[in-house]
Amino acid sequence: MSTALFWFRNDLRLHDQPALRSALTSGATHLLPVVCLPAPDESTPWGFARVGAHRRAFTAAALRGLHQQTSALGNPLLICQAPPATALPQLAQAVGATTAVCEDIAAPYEQAEVAALRAAGLQVRTVWHSSLLPPARMPWPVDQLPGVFTSFRQKVERAGITPAAPLPLPTKLPPPPDLPAHVLQAVGAEQGTAAILQPAPPQGSDARSSFPYGTPACDGSEAAALAHLAQYLARKLPHSYKATRNGLTGLDYSSKFSPWLATGALSPRQIYADLKNFECDHGANDGTYWLWFELLWRDYFRLLHLQYGAALYRARGLSELPPAPHNPRGFDRWCQGDTGQPLVDAAMRELAATGYLSNRLRQVVASYLIYDLRGDWRAGAAWFESQLVDYDVYSNQANWLYIAGRGTDPRGGRRFNPIKQAQDHDADGSYRRMWGTA
Repeated sequence: MSTALFWFRNDLRLHDQPALRSALTSGATHLLPVVCLPAPDESTPWGFARVGAHRRAFTAAALRGLHQQTSALGNPLLICQAPPATALPQLAQAVGATTAVCEDIAAPYEQAEVAALRAAGLQVRTVWHSSLLPPARMPWPVDQLPGVFTSFRQKVERAGITPAAPLPLPTKLPPPPDLPAHVLQAVGAEQGTAAILQPAPPQGSDARSSFPYGTPACDGSEAAALAHLAQYLARKLPHSYKATRNGLTGLDYSSKFSPWLATGALSPRQIYADLKNFECDHGANDGTYWLWFELLWRDYFRLLHLQYGAALYRARGLSELPPAPHNPRGFDRWCQGDTGQPLVDAAMRELAATGYLSNRLRQVVASYLIYDLRGDWRAGAAWFESQLVDYDVYSNQANWLYIAGRGTDPRGGRRFNPIKQAQDHDADGSYRRMWGTA
């Protein structure tokens, strides 16, 4: 008997799963699918939880769905309440596995997790599959990535690079190996299973939310993700995407693909394939192109991490600017939506209450922390990591660097005037009234 150990990370799905395909084609007779939950008390250097209640609940829903799917295929997902460096070597030893297969994530925290496994003596085979386009097919080496997104996009389009077709769902999984009770206890299997069965907090169904993750339509599971994609296309919403994408409230002003993309419950290649079929049936326009445009932005942020790695997480980022001072009092007021600036406060209250915020408002509040409160951009990035149900390590870091003028863009930072933004996007004050700041 041989066992393939597969570690789910930010790829909580079965469709279009190249890393899982690698494990399934390894020749092993058994499969151990496992996920490791973050410690409930893990905090950031800024003094708050690294994974807040909204993000934890949305991920739990994704894991419930994945557990149901693997169980239906005869191999229930093992959910561990223990760090990977603790759980995976113990599991590997118990089943006689020498290698773990997992998604490759090019960010410092995630890279450190893999390094800790290797230091513990476990071989780790990582598979890159979070981007729409594979890095190896880019028309330049990764260390020569264009410093401006527009140049990147134009070169990709001129080169005619398109994604591979998404992989289908597996129809069966190898059986699981037997695991002794003491090993299951050591990796916190009972606690892990209990953690994902907890219901979403009441705030997850807040009627004001633009993404009420506690409702069936916005459930974190792969099934809900694919259903959302199907209904979004069936209602022909891609055609209006560019015109509505800067909205502040509601489910339909933007695609809302990002929460499921963030957990990996939805593959970007699946979105692209279905979007191309939509264009064949209903025609292409600026809206459908802009969805491709946004997916390319997502890829660009991933390639930046492959190029610069941990340098993106330095206080000065990629710039020569001095580190920004932390403003603890201003930061606390910002987090609580109590700065006195009505649009900023409304947005921060929405984020705290629902775990979601429109892209336009993310830019506004990030700018306010950096330029008006003179705060440390890294604290803001950490707050978003804690709060957002669609937190994506690549996009979050790169967007904060972009606003702060510490990334690759030669034009420097981006300050958004909140008064003008309110006039442009909330002229009647309805958004501010909704969150009690008008």
